[in-house]
Amino acid sequence: MNRLVAVTAVAVLAVALCAVTLHAKEDVATPKEYGVYVKTPKTLKRLLPNIVFDEKGVLFIESNNPQRFPLAEVQQFVIYGKYDTKYLTLNPMLFVTQTALHRSRFIFGKDIQLEVAKKNDILYTAKPTALFGRGYYSLWINDTAWDFVIE
Repeated sequence: MNRLVAVTAVAVLAVALCAVTLHAKEDVATPKEYGVYVKTPKTLKRLLPNIVFDEKGVLFIESNNPQRFPLAEVQQFVIYGKYDTKYLTLNPMLFVTQTALHRSRFIFGKDIQLEVAKKNDILYTAKPTALFGRGYYSLWINDTAWDFVIE
């Protein structure tokens, strides 16, 4: 009888621990400054914004030493501030030409699907629904793009 009680108690404890683990709330650290961040296994890393140029109907950015991340390090994006996330896109960047000052210009490739979750009024998380490959990418909202490279 004692053995049956012990086995039942262990089974109930195991089920309770599994339920807590499966239903644990994913907490996101709140950044100190408005902007877009990459969530890595260790910390949040802020991305620097870049300007989107429109020249004769072609939208492009000029590469400005984007931040680099190892392939497995990018988990999700954290957007902190008042942004209209229904216009948020994640795009691969495709080389198009160089400027007279030898700066590379990149155009936006086809959108990559994102799952955007609202954490509060000014904090959002965005996860790509597909796997990342190595390359040059940008998150784009209105006239600002936050570009980065995955190596």
